[in-house]
Amino acid sequence: MSIDPELLSILCCPETKQAVRLADDTLLSTVNDQIRKGNVRNRGEAVVAETLTGGLLRADGKILYPIIDDIPVMLIEEGIPIDQYA
Repeated sequence: MSIDPELLSILCCPETKQAVRLADDTLLSTVNDQIRKGNVRNRGEAVVAETLTGGLLRADGKILYPIIDDIPVMLIEEGIPIDQYA
């Protein structure tokens, strides 16, 4: 998964305004394994049903914003708390 570096440089967490970076393959694999098991909920408390092709990790490493169809979903309620997967 790639994202335009210029776009990445202006994106930030909508809640804390922290910078975001592309999630690495190891983290995505771990989160996707948990999604397949039905163990992942986003901040809006909805079960995440679709595996991720990419994600943007908040600078503090606590929230992962999904990338769906090459579009970053930067909504607070769509963020996935990933403390337990990192």
